Amino acid sequence: MKSLKAILLLFFIVTVLPFRDAGAVDIAGSKDHSLLRRFAGSEIIGYQVKRFDAYELQTSTFSRYNLETKKMEYVKPPLKPEGRLTTIWYEAAGDTGSLEVFRNYLNELTAKGFVILYDSKKDPAATRWSNYLAPFGSMDIQTSRSNYIFYAAEKGGICVFSAKKSRPEGDIYVHLTAVEWGKSDAVYKAKRGAYVAVDIIETQPMSQKMVTVSADEMSQSLNAVGKVSLYGIYFDPNKWEIKPASRPALQEIATLMKKQPALKLHVVGHTDNIGGYEFNTGLSKRRAEAVVGSLVKEFGISPLRLTANGAAYLAPVASNSTEAGRAKNRRVELVPRS
Repeated sequence: MKSLKAILLLFFIVTVLPFRDAGAVDIAGSKDHSLLRRFAGSEIIGYQVKRFDAYELQTSTFSRYNLETKKMEYVKPPLKPEGRLTTIWYEAAGDTGSLEVFRNYLNELTAKGFVILYDSKKDPAATRWSNYLAPFGSMDIQTSRSNYIFYAAEKGGICVFSAKKSRPEGDIYVHLTAVEWGKSDAVYKAKRGAYVAVDIIETQPMSQKMVTVSADEMSQSLNAVGKVSLYGIYFDPNKWEIKPASRPALQEIATLMKKQPALKLHVVGHTDNIGGYEFNTGLSKRRAEAVVGSLVKEFGISPLRLTANGAAYLAPVASNSTEAGRAKNRRVELVPRS
C-alpha cells in the first residue's frame, strides 16, 4: 500500500506540478480552459467568457494598413469563426521570456492535433508590423492588471500564432499573443516577465432567442412609428439565403398583409459595417429580395405589394463598435409605401 501511495505521489509531482504553481493567485472566477494547460508558474490575471461572439482570426501575412477603415489588411482574408469565446490572460513573472512561452504553447497545441494557421516567428513582415500583432489599444476585459498591458509591452518580444482543430461537435480555434516586460512597471501593473493572451473560439450555432413579432404587433408598430424592425429573419454571415428558423416571422408578415389587402411594403435589409459599404449594400439588397421572394412563392403575396431595398449600414440603431451593437443593426425592416 505504501508503495502504491508513493507511486501516486510521484505521478502527481511529475504530471501536475510542472503546469500549475501552487502559489499562483488567479483572478476571481477564472479557470484554465479544459483543452489547454497553462505554462508552469503562471497565473491568470485576466478572464472573460462570452457564450456567443464573432472573432477575426489572422491566417496570413500583412498586406497594408487601410487608412479609410483604420484596419490592417492581410494577404488572405481573416477567418471569422463564431461561437463560445474564452479569453484568458496569463502572467509568467520572473526570468520567463515571451518566446519560451510561445514555443511551449505551440508545441502543446501541435501535439493535440491542432493545425497552425499563422506563426509570426515565420513571417518576415511581422517585425515591420509589430504594432498590429499585439491588441491595438485597450482590451476591455476583467483584469487585475492594466487593460493596456499587451499594447504597451516591448514590441521586439511580441509573438503571435493562430491554430485550428476540426471536431465533429464543431471546429475550435486558438489565437495566442505573447509579450515581454523587461522590468516591472507600476503604471501598467506589470511585472518583469512574459504575458500571454489566449483566445479560444469553439464554433457552435447561436441559440435563436428572439421572440417572433406577431402580425398585430407589426400593425401597431407601422401605425405608431411608421416601420417595424424584425430580428426573427435569419441568415448565415455574408449570405442571403433565408434560414428555416425564419419561417414564423415570415408567416406573421404574410398574415399581416392578408389582413390588410391594401397594405404595400418596402422590405429593407440592414447590415453592420463589417466588410465595407459596397459589399453590404449588395448583401442587404439581396437579403431583402430573398424575403420578398419567400413571401411571394411560399405565402402567395402579390409581388406588386412588395419592394426590396438595401440600406447597408446607413441607418444603424446601435454602435457598430461592439458585437452587441452590430447584432442590433443586422435586421429587416418593413416600411409602408404608396
